[in-house]
Amino acid sequence: AYKRFSELLPKEERESACTARVPKSHLLTLPELRANPFQHRICHVFSTSETGDGSMSFEDFLDMLSVFSDSATSDIKSHYAFRIFDFDDDGTLDRKDLEQLVNCLTGQGEDSQLSSTEMEQLIQNILEESDIDRDGTINLSEFQHVVSRSPDFARCGGLQR
Repeated sequence: AYKRFSELLPKEERESACTARVPKSHLLTLPELRANPFQHRICHVFSTSETGDGSMSFEDFLDMLSVFSDSATSDIKSHYAFRIFDFDDDGTLDRKDLEQLVNCLTGQGEDSQLSSTEMEQLIQNILEESDIDRDGTINLSEFQHVVSRSPDFARCGGLQR
């Protein structure tokens, strides 16, 4: 992990990799993130940068790797998946978050974009399946409840395509 992290740094900063921060643009060159539709959200969620630039310290990088590792529990994976899917960082998945989530998964090209009717129906179906307290949003415990019924989630990490 340390070797991969330090290789993302400019050569002159590699000596001090323990205290350096890798810019988001360098993180996005990682094969695991390059094709991930949630790459920007992943950097946002795992970064402890005070400027909000998505850069990562070595500790941030380790946190990200541990969540995506096979040994991470389903609870940990689902907690971070929820945070990644919560685009407005308000602690719930509302209709706007679900629409952004669907757009990330289907691509936003004209061929793959859902019509507004299809999008509305899909979001309605997601809420009917997941919104246990019927408040129009999905909170973390509701999300984890749905995920617990999906054996594929823990196996694939929930965030890979």
